[in-house]
Amino acid sequence: MTKIEEAKEILKELGLPALQQNDISAYTLVALCNIKPKDNWNDSTNKSLRVTKGLMQFVKEVFRKNYAANTRETFRRQVLHFFVQAGMVIYNPDNPNLPVNSPNAHYALTDSVLSVLKSYGTSKWKRKLKQFKIENEELTKIYNKSRNNLLINVKLSNGKKIKLSPGKHNIVQAAVIKKFAPRFAHNSVVLYIGDTAKKDLYVDEKKLKSLGIPIDKHSKLPDVVIYNKSKNWLYLIEAVTSHGPVFSRRFVQLEDLLKNCKAEKIYATAFPDFMEFKKHSKNIAWETEVWIAETPEHMIHFNGDKFLGPAK
Repeated sequence: MTKIEEAKEILKELGLPALQQNDISAYTLVALCNIKPKDNWNDSTNKSLRVTKGLMQFVKEVFRKNYAANTRETFRRQVLHFFVQAGMVIYNPDNPNLPVNSPNAHYALTDSVLSVLKSYGTSKWKRKLKQFKIENEELTKIYNKSRNNLLINVKLSNGKKIKLSPGKHNIVQAAVIKKFAPRFAHNSVVLYIGDTAKKDLYVDEKKLKSLGIPIDKHSKLPDVVIYNKSKNWLYLIEAVTSHGPVFSRRFVQLEDLLKNCKAEKIYATAFPDFMEFKKHSKNIAWETEVWIAETPEHMIHFNGDKFLGPAK
């Protein structure tokens, strides 16, 4: 196996959930170990590394894998955050007093997990692995407990309760259901909710199909779809925290996707705050709406001749 395949096997054996057994997690692990393609795991070290000029630079130079600069947040939030929770990695070991989000933030392997990693491929591996699990508990239990404490609880109008995975994007989606819908989509029902961890978290397939909405293309639907039966209005809402407003090309894409839909369509983009809205304001399509979670009582209308109604 390659070093990346071995790293994935190690993460699996350690008990990391499937979402942390991917390529980016494997590259993070080998970088933290300072392991090159032809090295033995016994050569592992636990030198502290920053994300961009440490981890990502190592992966690029040693494994010829070039991740885009904006991927640093994926390394930090989707990999390192969970490695720390799992007891594998220490955050800022060289300077614990660094402020949150400091550009000098760094990560290093714990001595206990380093000892296990150095034994991979030897007769000591199983024994060391078992000992580590006993001392640290099953890592999935730690992960799941921490993750469940961070889940965003949402109750739908039909009484169903769902849990969105943690993150700014899903906080905006939750705000759409809790704050936008009661004000601007009164007596409506949620037909679809995506999730950063699970694209199709909630889907009312029967109702979507009855409205002529393709139920085999969920990934192309907006983040939240809400329907008002009395008005026959369909709210198509994108939640934006870094990208993805209803811009002109997206508007055309959705119009084509929903060409057989029997309801009148309202396109809206939801932002967490005005700062995020300003970043995207020039790209928002005409004949759409904007809602900002920090001022939930108000709407911004990119419609010149109507106030919250279906697009022409």
